[in-house]
Amino acid sequence: MGGAAVAANGDENTIFRNVCLAGATLLIIMLLSTVRSAVVSRLSILLGIVLSTLLALGVANFSMVGDGAFFAFPEPLAFGPPTFQPAAIISVTIVVLVILTETTVDIIAGGEIVDTQVDRRRIADGLRADMGASFLPPIFNGFTQFAFAQNAGLVAITGVKSRFVVTAGGVVMLVVDLLPVLGRVVAAVPMPVLGGASLVLFGTVPTSGIRTLGKVKYAGTPNLIIVATSIGIGMRPITVPATYHGFPTWSETVFDSGINSATVAAMALSLLFNEIKVGNPPAGQGSVFREALPPVAPLEHFQNHLREGGSVKDGKLVDSEGKEIPCITASGEVVPAPLDSKKSGTAGDR
Repeated sequence: MGGAAVAANGDENTIFRNVCLAGATLLIIMLLSTVRSAVVSRLSILLGIVLSTLLALGVANFSMVGDGAFFAFPEPLAFGPPTFQPAAIISVTIVVLVILTETTVDIIAGGEIVDTQVDRRRIADGLRADMGASFLPPIFNGFTQFAFAQNAGLVAITGVKSRFVVTAGGVVMLVVDLLPVLGRVVAAVPMPVLGGASLVLFGTVPTSGIRTLGKVKYAGTPNLIIVATSIGIGMRPITVPATYHGFPTWSETVFDSGINSATVAAMALSLLFNEIKVGNPPAGQGSVFREALPPVAPLEHFQNHLREGGSVKDGKLVDSEGKEIPCITASGEVVPAPLDSKKSGTAGDR
C-alpha cells in the first residue's frame, strides 16, 4: 500500500495506485518465472523488481542517490557503546533460541531441496557458524546472523543449488556493504514494488513452518494442544498489542513479542507434557490433552476384511479401497502393520 504511513494517512487514489503497482510486480515475477530461459527464470525476482521500478518512474524518487559518499567503511559502534539490561538480555536470549530453531529447520529444508544427507553434525556446524558470525556484526552496527527461510525458498524456486553461487553471493554482499550509494538506490525503489516481490519470498516463511509442523507426531501425544496453545499465545501481542501493557516493564519487554510469547509457551508446555513423566499418562493412553489414536483392529478381524477385497500390498495390509490398516502392539504403539518378520515381528505378534 506504500508503507504504514501511506496506509494510515494516504488518500484512496494513492493507495489504489500502490496496490495495483504491487500486483503488477507480482504478476511480472510470475510471468518471468515461467519463461523457458533458465537465466530469466532464475532471475525473475530481481528482474521483476527492476522492471516494476521502471514502470513506476513517476513514483520512484532517485534524487537522493547522489547524496553522500560512494564508498565508506562502517563506523564501529556508531550508536554508542553497548548497554546491558536484564530484561533485554532475556528477550534477546529467547529470540536467539527461535533463531537456532529456524536455522535448524532451514538446514534440514535445504538438505531436502538439494537432496543431501543432513545429520546432527551438519546441523551443529551450521548453528556454530551462525552464532560465531554473530560476534562481529554488533561492532559494525549489525544484527545477529541467522538463516532466512526465504533463502531456502529461493533455492527451491530457482533450482540454483551450487555452494559456489552462495560463496559468490557472500562476496557480493561484502562489496555492497562498502558502497552506500547502492543502499540509496535500493531505498529509492518504491515500497509497493518491494511489497509485491516480498509476497512470494516472505510467504515461504509460514509455508516452511506449516511443512515442519506437518512432520510432528500428533497421534497419541499432547503435541496438538502444545502447538495450538503456543500459536494462540503468540498471536495475542499481535492481535491485541495492549495485552501486556499493565505488566512490569521487564515482562512486557519479554512477552510483548509474539515470537517470544509463542517460544516460551511451546518450550514450557513441551517440558510439561513431553519431558515430565510424573502425572502424565503413558504414550497411547487417553487424555484430554492427547490426540486420539487412529482406529485400530485386532489381527483376527483382518481375515474378514481381506475377504471383502482387502489384500497385502508392498508388505502392508490394505483394505478394499487400498487404505493401509494400522495395527497396535501390546504396548499400545501404533505401527503401519508391516509383515516383515525380520524387522518388526510377524503378523501373528500384532
